[in-house]
Amino acid sequence: MLDAGVIYDRYYKRINQIEKQKGCDSDHMVVVIFRYIKREGRFAISSAEDLKQQIITISQRIGIDKIGFTTADNFESLRESLVAQKAAGHTSGFEHPNIDERLNPGLIFDQPQSIIAIALAYPSRLKSRPPRTRFKRGQFARASWGEDYHHVLRAKMNRLIDEIQAIASDDARFKPMVDTGELVDVAVANRAGLGFIGKNGLLITQEYGSYVYLGEIITNLKIAPDSPIPCQCGDCTRCIDACPVKALLGDGRMNAQRCLSYQTQTKGMMNAEFRPKIRNVIYGCDICQQVCPFNKGKDFHLHPEMEPDAEKVRPELLPMLTMSNREFKDRFGAMAGSWRGKKPLQRNAIIALANLRDQSATPKLLAVMKEDPRPMIRATAAYAIGEVVRKYDQKVVDQLDNQLRQEMAAQQTDDILAEYRKAIAKINRLIVE
Repeated sequence: MLDAGVIYDRYYKRINQIEKQKGCDSDHMVVVIFRYIKREGRFAISSAEDLKQQIITISQRIGIDKIGFTTADNFESLRESLVAQKAAGHTSGFEHPNIDERLNPGLIFDQPQSIIAIALAYPSRLKSRPPRTRFKRGQFARASWGEDYHHVLRAKMNRLIDEIQAIASDDARFKPMVDTGELVDVAVANRAGLGFIGKNGLLITQEYGSYVYLGEIITNLKIAPDSPIPCQCGDCTRCIDACPVKALLGDGRMNAQRCLSYQTQTKGMMNAEFRPKIRNVIYGCDICQQVCPFNKGKDFHLHPEMEPDAEKVRPELLPMLTMSNREFKDRFGAMAGSWRGKKPLQRNAIIALANLRDQSATPKLLAVMKEDPRPMIRATAAYAIGEVVRKYDQKVVDQLDNQLRQEMAAQQTDDILAEYRKAIAKINRLIVE
């Protein structure tokens, strides 16, 4: 009987040679060879620790940056916190709604034994900046750089599962998930030893800081577990102090309703309190990561599919306001930041123009206010007009007043109408300034 590790040592170099010579897919060849040898009964995984080491070897070969293992025991220690967060209205609504399933792997998988946690590092800096043009630019947070990370993680996990199945017992089963799954991904990753949970609620790894995407796989295979890593933040409160909306509660939890990343993903009128805080960011927020000492000097470009296109992640704002659905999908559809659709990003682009005080945007904002079919977008444009106009302009006031009358005739809601009234009042105050 051959040990799985011996097989890797014996065959892997030759497989790579064949791949280079004949253009074969080495990943596929490894799976085929392992399945053949297993079918012939010529090797065996001798222990949970041995299986763990083989999975680690596989993960390194297919480009998984960190991997860890934990038991499939419940996460009931989190229940009190999750219940309190929900009762306080601090959840985003994007979480899995069933708390029992979030805490108990056994409710979402039959007879689970282990959970495999993985992390992929993503870049924190652009290799090159987009060219300067006549348009002001916005920005996507780093978690939306490159191809949608959900797709990248799923592809890596599926490859990992394929190769584990080739060396494991025939009754091996798996359930992969990214952050849209039931479990609390940072809790799984922490218990699996990938890193510690910081005061900003993010998983922080020794090698890559918090610039990592997380995924996990529940399985019925028994794999030797790793040990969790305790919080290493100490007395540091930089993330808490830097958060402009005080969303961080100081213990790894947050009020998600106040988080600027959440605010950029809502679909209605953005509360006036948050508008200036997003600056020119049209999706997400990186502030609590940028100030974290554990992220100093961390910038990894390990996966081509995660490499940012500077023109996409620093887009010109004004052209976004009238972008068609097809144009939006072609340009931004492959990014994680597109998941909520075109409307939130267009709203945020309008707010970014207001924050940048881009007076040259006034004609386009007026056109959007009058012509866009969506009341929220029209009202946000009215708000922005009030912010970018720096000298009293009777014609602009008349257009705002005329649009207000049309909105009233259409019986729009008070929050929509209020944006026009505030913009008119703000420009009128310029008469005496």
